[in-house]
Amino acid sequence: MNALKNKVQLIGNLGQDPEIITMENGTKLAKFSLATTESYKNAKGEKVDDTQWHNVVAWGKTAEIVETYLLKGKQVAVEGKLTHRSYETKEGEKRYITEVRCNELLMLGK
Repeated sequence: MNALKNKVQLIGNLGQDPEIITMENGTKLAKFSLATTESYKNAKGEKVDDTQWHNVVAWGKTAEIVETYLLKGKQVAVEGKLTHRSYETKEGEKRYITEVRCNELLMLGK
């Protein structure tokens, strides 16, 4: 059960082309946003689409696959874990961010 403590699985579409960063040691980092959409009917019986946006990061070989094959709009399945971190803006404000650290990626669609 320990493997299930922090596990995320998402299927969605990329909201933009991935941002690829190459570290000084040559390791690659890929960052992209993933949109997941759920549909339901409201009290009036109207269909409502609820879209959630997720920040995804991938390292190493997974980042290289992202760089080679993924573009805005592509549908993917992502498996990973939630990570939380903070950073400081240029203005000195502390910001917090939640990301999905991707360890498995499956390309879907065409």
